[in-house]
Amino acid sequence: MVAVAQPATAVPQDPQTAAAKADALVAARPAVLAASPNETFQRRQVYSSSGLNYVAYDRTYNGFPVIGGDFVVVTDSAGATKYTSVSMTQPIGELSTTPKLADTAAAAVATSQLKTVTEVEGTKLVVVALDGKPAKLAWETTVRGTSAEGPSRLTVDVDAATGAVLREYEHVTDVSGTGTGWINGSVTLDTTQSGSSYLLQDPSHTTVRCQDAATNTTFSGSDNVWGNGTGTSKETGCVDAFYVAQKQYAMLSAWLGRNGQNGSGGAWPIRVGLNDQNAYYDGTQVQIGKNTAGQWISSADVVGHELGHGIDDTTPGGISRSGTQEFVADTIGAATEWYINNPNDAPDYQVGEEVNLVGSGPIRYMYNPSLAGDDNCYSSSTPGDEVHAAAGPGNHWFYLLAQGTGGAGQPSSTTCNGSTVTGLGIQNAIKIMYNAMLMKTSSSSYLKYRTWTLTAAKNLFPTSCTEFNTVKAAWDAVSVPAQSADPTCSGGGTTPPTTPPTTPPTGGCTGTNATDVTIPDAGAAITSTITISGCARAASATSTIAVNVVHTYRGDVKLDLVAPDGTVYALKATSSSDSADNIVTTYTKNLSSEAANGDWKLRAQDVYSTDTGYINTWTLTL
Repeated sequence: MVAVAQPATAVPQDPQTAAAKADALVAARPAVLAASPNETFQRRQVYSSSGLNYVAYDRTYNGFPVIGGDFVVVTDSAGATKYTSVSMTQPIGELSTTPKLADTAAAAVATSQLKTVTEVEGTKLVVVALDGKPAKLAWETTVRGTSAEGPSRLTVDVDAATGAVLREYEHVTDVSGTGTGWINGSVTLDTTQSGSSYLLQDPSHTTVRCQDAATNTTFSGSDNVWGNGTGTSKETGCVDAFYVAQKQYAMLSAWLGRNGQNGSGGAWPIRVGLNDQNAYYDGTQVQIGKNTAGQWISSADVVGHELGHGIDDTTPGGISRSGTQEFVADTIGAATEWYINNPNDAPDYQVGEEVNLVGSGPIRYMYNPSLAGDDNCYSSSTPGDEVHAAAGPGNHWFYLLAQGTGGAGQPSSTTCNGSTVTGLGIQNAIKIMYNAMLMKTSSSSYLKYRTWTLTAAKNLFPTSCTEFNTVKAAWDAVSVPAQSADPTCSGGGTTPPTTPPTTPPTGGCTGTNATDVTIPDAGAAITSTITISGCARAASATSTIAVNVVHTYRGDVKLDLVAPDGTVYALKATSSSDSADNIVTTYTKNLSSEAANGDWKLRAQDVYSTDTGYINTWTLTL
């Protein structure tokens, strides 16, 4: 993912003009697209938000859809291309498009992935080019039925040569036990009159409606008075679900400039009556279940979350992957609850605080995920966790971005690196999150979302670095590491809203510098300083220097530690063969001949041309 510069024009560009400019860029087939001669590109929807246009594209190979071939071109209001987000990392090359496996055999493999199958929607040939792996021809089949976890609508890509399953894509995204729909109390609804009857259907956006899950029919009545306040009544459950859907529609327009949940002025039917302690979205509908007391769980955070999956599904790249889909939907659910601001369900950052689905209170706590047994901090195992558990670090990040460590009237929140963060407020936080979603590709992950949200903050607030630095500080605070594709920000705003811990831990003296320092390409050495004070002893024989340097070719970089007396301790030499990204490691040095107090410097120098980077953060423990 790189920025591709174009000359800016003086006249603000509407979405159609932005699309034409993006088409011209794509027609030139820049190297960032990793395009093969047999590929064509198809523009999809143009999304506009906060003066930026996001032009999404799919690609085909010899006429076959390429799964993982999607990309997004971001242009500003002047027509300049700000960023190009590309899923593929290598060209497809030459690939046979003649299958060795019959479509019926592939469909049989797909149906075998479910416990029961009620429908096979269809089978077609595609090219799968995901996760940096070589492209392969595949049969793609979508089947409905049940899996071990419950209702399923599953798309399965089967290797057209070997019959191996290359990818499974579950459309049913669910949240177990969040919210209580009957709690909203007396509400006003915009309904549709049909003859002498009324429908729980929005008169301006007719796909926003609420139905009985037993019959898939929209609730109707003769008096336009709905529900009885009893949580076990389906109609009452639909009152609250419909109310939340309409309020979320308004939030999307007012805060994000989005035209409805599906981006085209509509949504999906909400159906109350699922006989399960659950709720889910499957690409065609939202199903709302009940708690153990039989009350329908159509609260602000449940309905907001499930429709949030639909918003995720209808932004570029589809449903977010690699353990991010539930935290993405949680952020939209939280924003919906805050926008509604109903005193019967005061806005907060708990998920399911009103429902008590199975007698254990909220199912997730965004300010402290560990209260529900989820991880507060990201690790390499997070993408493989159960999807709701994997939401922990992302929810924690969003809370810090919106409310900060102090909570701003909400609970305080600790960080994984001991830093403090000052939040930007829920509206700015969801604006940054949504604009990152508009750069999303099918290769989404926590690491990609770090880059996308930083890019969104930089694009949304071009004259300030405060928002950018807050996004960065919040990701650092939940241990999502810096990426070589991360942008930098300079020349605007205030100092980064993160304060490294200043009190040395028991038994040692330590300090951290988290301020970015750019390393000039093939230029002079630069330094980043940590001042140690109040440590009246010699440094340790096992002192550690933990460094996080973002660079696209780490072999170019030489690192040294410079003691207060000017003594230089070599940490890393250059290497013409080490082409990997980034330096994220901890060095141990015998510094016992040095006094601990004073100014210690991490010195970095890039000795070769072309690749660039910066010191992201480093910690010295003496």
